[in-house]
Amino acid sequence: MPNGRVALVTGGGSGIGRATAIAFARNGDAVVVADQNEAGAETAEEIIRSGGTGTFVQCDVSDEMAVCDLIAQTVSRYGRLDVAFNNAGIEGVQSRTADCTAENFDRVMAVNLRGVWLCMREEIRQMLKQDEGGSIVNTSSVAGLIGFPNIPAYAASKHAVIGLTRTAALEYAKSKIRINAVCPGAIETPMLQRFVGNGSEAREAILAAEPMGRVGSPEEVADAVLWLCNSASFVTGTALPVDGGWTAG
Repeated sequence: MPNGRVALVTGGGSGIGRATAIAFARNGDAVVVADQNEAGAETAEEIIRSGGTGTFVQCDVSDEMAVCDLIAQTVSRYGRLDVAFNNAGIEGVQSRTADCTAENFDRVMAVNLRGVWLCMREEIRQMLKQDEGGSIVNTSSVAGLIGFPNIPAYAASKHAVIGLTRTAALEYAKSKIRINAVCPGAIETPMLQRFVGNGSEAREAILAAEPMGRVGSPEEVADAVLWLCNSASFVTGTALPVDGGWTAG
């Protein structure tokens, strides 16, 4: 481990999580890549091929015992946990609020909210054992800052992530643990592809809402996460939009 720091990324198999895991590795961090499927292993292998230190742990973040095991494996292998990016999430089934099923609502909440809480709880418990504390970043969304039609469970979960982030940030500010959230806008990820489908009308509507006139890249979100974990030493409890100005209006 070139700089001795250990980073954990959930949902590291694709999109923003994959880009951030690779960015942490380039920063000199040993990276634990967690994902529910084997795509996370491919991210860890890419890190290793590039000369970094990476480990894959399969984990369903909505499963309490799986999350506890994830942190235990991280500490067993590397001895500590310094930074964590709780990014795993799902969008659920698109529907208006009155058409959203209880099954869909519960599943989205289980991954996007319960999963973030479980990970953060165990990460904080580990960081409290370390004199240096640590830094945690949770993934919210522009849908956590403003209303967003046809994804009621997703929007509710991402609003809740911000409340959870701010609460924990206040609780552990004096324990040298900084806790923030990033709120991506339209980012070129598999989730965006699923959301807009193959129709050009949906993509054009997204582009029309973006003041910069383009979608962002996963690497641009990764840059924001690394800033929060590396240089933003007096920043905690913030929900940072990475949205090309979407929520500025």
